[in-house]
Amino acid sequence: MHMADALLSPAVGGTMWAVTAGVAAYSIKKVQNELDEQKIPLMGVLGAFVFAAQMINFTIPGTGSSGHLGGGTLLAILLGPYAGFLTLASVLVIQALFFADGGLLALGCNIFNLGFYTCFIAYPLIYKLLVHKGYSTGRIFAGSLLAAIIGLQLGAFSVVLQTLFSGITELPFRTFVMLMQPIHLAIGVVEGLITAAVVVFIWKARPEIIEKAASGQTIGSSDIKKVLAGFAVIAIITGGVFSWFASANPDGLEWSMFNTSGKEELEMPGGIHQTLASIQEKIAILPDYSFKSSEQEVDGDAPETEGWPAVNAGTSVSGLAGGAMTLLLAAITGLIIRSIKKREKARAV
Repeated sequence: MHMADALLSPAVGGTMWAVTAGVAAYSIKKVQNELDEQKIPLMGVLGAFVFAAQMINFTIPGTGSSGHLGGGTLLAILLGPYAGFLTLASVLVIQALFFADGGLLALGCNIFNLGFYTCFIAYPLIYKLLVHKGYSTGRIFAGSLLAAIIGLQLGAFSVVLQTLFSGITELPFRTFVMLMQPIHLAIGVVEGLITAAVVVFIWKARPEIIEKAASGQTIGSSDIKKVLAGFAVIAIITGGVFSWFASANPDGLEWSMFNTSGKEELEMPGGIHQTLASIQEKIAILPDYSFKSSEQEVDGDAPETEGWPAVNAGTSVSGLAGGAMTLLLAAITGLIIRSIKKREKARAV
């Protein structure tokens, strides 16, 4: 559900950049008391895992569409809403800058749509509401499933509103929303089941991770080395190998756009849109998660779709490099926040 710049006006894109920056600043302030030597590397490996997982689009039967894990609900449950939002932001920043996945103007929208609703709406109002009476496999599974579904539904509706406010006439509100919501309901069910399965597994292995994240506590002296190693290995295998098996079908947003306007991509306007597209083209070292072809370098077009499975060295390199960059950015974010906290404590003394 990564929006392209062509779906937004500069006013809407700029406004959402400002809103998202505000949410990030708020998260940085609130997360300071939760960060310790354990949570920072956990942010990194979970960010790498979500990056790799988002590369794998799964087919939605009978639709000709596909979807992928958003990851916001999973990160909120395992890290808490503030660290979860910042980690997901790290994933989306790396995707936009180095893989041209989602536009630069649309980056604020994408972070907000995938991160705000899951971390600050669905997580506290759905997941925590269902598990507040006591943790159990059933409550955790149901809470994770419903939170993922509701979070994605809100994000999908937000996309429709953002295109409406941007004056994108090719995507009339009524038709677009009637396609976006059902397809993302189906995608949300799959994501919810995956999220619930992962969360239940972690809760049975290291319940303190989830319980302390919910209460805003540090992980403390709990030994989570096996969890870190496990997610790191899964991220490497997912990004390096499983990414070959991603569905070639258009994702839910592209599918909805095509069935609304007859196009999976809208024509890019001039002005700031073209300027940002040019900047992104120069920065993106592995556009569309593959090596640049000579055709891409000349006209910026994506390479022709390969057969399935798409055994591609460029895809593997993208998965491994992107996961490593996300891990590094999320970890650096955590370290900077800890440094700010220490500095503020020193001033107070």
